[in-house]
Amino acid sequence: MPQSKYRKIAVIGYRSVGKSSLTIQFVEGQFVDSYDPTIENTFNKMVSVNGQDFNLQLVDTAGQDEYSIFPQSHSMDIHGYVLVYAVTSMKSFEVVQVLHDKLLDMVGKIQVPTVLVGNKKDLHMERVIKPEEGKKLADSWGAAFMESSAKENETAVEVFKQIILEMERADGNVPSEDKKCAVILTDERSTRSQWILLTLP
Repeated sequence: MPQSKYRKIAVIGYRSVGKSSLTIQFVEGQFVDSYDPTIENTFNKMVSVNGQDFNLQLVDTAGQDEYSIFPQSHSMDIHGYVLVYAVTSMKSFEVVQVLHDKLLDMVGKIQVPTVLVGNKKDLHMERVIKPEEGKKLADSWGAAFMESSAKENETAVEVFKQIILEMERADGNVPSEDKKCAVILTDERSTRSQWILLTLP
């Protein structure tokens, strides 16, 4: 049995987007509607993905807005980020973009393992952000994207499973889909160049 891996994940987003509800649903399997928005909390959970055990420490951060100073603690020893907005709030969608920029400035990298999550997908009548908009933003970051409802344990589990896969991929432990490389072979007997597409393992 491979040894379990320790991974620290920060859950970040605007106020009242459901960060705590999503985290508690994943850790405890229950939906908590009201939660103190001013506190930061830490949860621990063991989870197995693709036969590998992970000891997760989840930092459920206090809600931030575009003027918040990004705390240095949110960039120290963090392996991956779950950035959450509510599909019912344009403001939260705008703020998550600012938070992502601040995050990259703080860690000093152009990319970190990230999953962008559009929460509250169950509130169909109140939706203002389409799934395609979230996907487009995540693609521009090179991040994974999914929508969730903190009321559904299955989607909460999927969110954290996805960030584990993103962290593993960043470590080179998960082969990227369709990682292709073009190689030019020149035939010495002619001036013809052949393009060959290789799929790397």
